[in-house]
Amino acid sequence: MTDSLDSIAVLVVGAGIMGSGIAQVAAQAGHRVLLFDSKPGAAATARTKLETTFNKLIAKGKFSEQSGRQTLERIDTVDNLEASSKVGLVVEAIVEDLAMKRELFSQLENFVSKDCLLATNTSSISVSAIANGLKFPERLVGMHFFNPVPLMKLVEVVSGVHSDASTAETIFALAESWGKVAVHARSTPGFIVNRIARPYYAETLALLLEQAATPAQLDACLRGAGFRMGPCELMDLIGHDTNFAVTQSVYAANFFDKRYAPSLIQQQLVDGGLLGRKSGRGFYDHDDRQQVSKSSFARPDSPPSADNVELHGNGPVADRIAASLDQQDCDYHRQDDSDWQGLQVAEQQLRLSDGLVASQLGKDIALFDLPLGTEPGSALAWSHSSRASQQWINDVPQWLAFLGFSAHLVADTPGLVVARTIAMLINEAADAVQQGVCSEADADLAMRLGVNYPVGPFEWLAAWDSNSVIEILDNLDRYYRGERYRVSPWLRQQAWHNP
Repeated sequence: MTDSLDSIAVLVVGAGIMGSGIAQVAAQAGHRVLLFDSKPGAAATARTKLETTFNKLIAKGKFSEQSGRQTLERIDTVDNLEASSKVGLVVEAIVEDLAMKRELFSQLENFVSKDCLLATNTSSISVSAIANGLKFPERLVGMHFFNPVPLMKLVEVVSGVHSDASTAETIFALAESWGKVAVHARSTPGFIVNRIARPYYAETLALLLEQAATPAQLDACLRGAGFRMGPCELMDLIGHDTNFAVTQSVYAANFFDKRYAPSLIQQQLVDGGLLGRKSGRGFYDHDDRQQVSKSSFARPDSPPSADNVELHGNGPVADRIAASLDQQDCDYHRQDDSDWQGLQVAEQQLRLSDGLVASQLGKDIALFDLPLGTEPGSALAWSHSSRASQQWINDVPQWLAFLGFSAHLVADTPGLVVARTIAMLINEAADAVQQGVCSEADADLAMRLGVNYPVGPFEWLAAWDSNSVIEILDNLDRYYRGERYRVSPWLRQQAWHNP
């Protein structure tokens, strides 16, 4: 490029929500921005809305009046693509349609200078496919922003097979100069975020399909693990039509790998027009639903029974239980050499889930989910053997409350809720790293910033361990007998290197 990064003019093609947001952040970074949309009047309407946005930001003190006006003045609308001859970067933000994107970039090559870089904001289409057929495909990369663009920090800089490394580095630096956090990704289905995030929705949809829990229970348990929104709430917010379409796209692009298979539950919602907030109803009725207040939690002063209490196993969960029992002055004996973590009260056991179901393990057996929540009263799923006594079924929620958790009874299903979801997120991230899609650090960064995960998948793995994750996935695989839960070779290699 002949211009320095801070002086190039930018053409944004597409004046919808994403395009307008990209125009705003580019203008705020000091660039002259041209906004184009093929629909007559759309660009002018978008600029009027941006003026309203800047007025609100000025009123809130986010900008001085002078700064806000100057930023808005840097945004102009144009009515043809010939204006691209004056810019150093074109960012495309039109509909997710491969043919339309190819046609647009082919037209742009008739006008742009030889030094002009091209970027596509696609969230799911192959950058390699978009660049195919261009005269200079090496100057096209993905520049995937997240909605709302002015607020979301992450930008995935996506390289296709044609993309020049220097082009990707230039766009990476430009994104950071716009106040964003950039990560490099290779153009594979879903890139980083939309790929790694699939199990967050898929495991919940699978549990709903087998009637293991309700949407409210699943959301509560995953919020209890630190997620800002549960998967059912989030799918209602995104829109089931949008979420389902992305899932179908990733599934087809991966040659119908069963790991990415869409859900009949979500298809039924889409077929019935129950799209979530946009239609008023999805998993929840958003027309009638009242704001849910945080339920109060009272920790019992004593357990239901303190006779013959043993704490089994070694590991962070056993240590956490020990700390809780010590804090509550509960007498117990510790069995460090056990191959499971949890409590035994007389002949009854409350065990950390390892991917088996309670009914496989014995009579008075109950399982509890991976306890990632740190707040008192965090929701925690549990299940019990079909042969458990009613007394033990009654006692387990009281024991979990004594340990600081709000108990949510779900069906006797392998991996419960959080354990299987986190294991699958780690597994998907491991495959992405092995296939060269991204680095471990970029996977963690992308998931924290792109979808607001409490930590990244490899940070979860570091706090857990490869063998425990593999054990859960292998047990899920044996239970369901399919390809979905196959373990990433990268993860198995980690276990061999760190036994």
